[in-house]
Amino acid sequence: MGLVLFPGDDDVTSPDISWSYTGFSMFREWLAQAEGFTLSEMHGFDGDRPWSSVSTTLAPLLDHPDDDGPDLTPAQCAAMLPRLAAIIDERQHDGGDPALERRIDDTRQLVTVMQFCLDRDIEIIFG
Repeated sequence: MGLVLFPGDDDVTSPDISWSYTGFSMFREWLAQAEGFTLSEMHGFDGDRPWSSVSTTLAPLLDHPDDDGPDLTPAQCAAMLPRLAAIIDERQHDGGDPALERRIDDTRQLVTVMQFCLDRDIEIIFG
């Protein structure tokens, strides 16, 4: 059992990305770390720190229920894409670590899905 992020276009050939719940949790922890904070300190993740105390365009993805909640809108995707691309650029030169390579690959796949949704003006669904 796991999580899939997919375009809300009802086309099974559209790009998507999937994780186990553990894998998605690890991915979000890695993104939060790249943004300069620890996810487990945040409200909703066993911490008390409010989301208003961090400034990141990735908040709609990081502070999202695993497989429910609101869809990610094309506007949210547009706001997140530059930061995700920057994270790929910053981290891809660290190479050699299989876990890091997995996170970078996950980020690239997520960028593909987000760009697809942005180009077609459709939402990303968590399922």
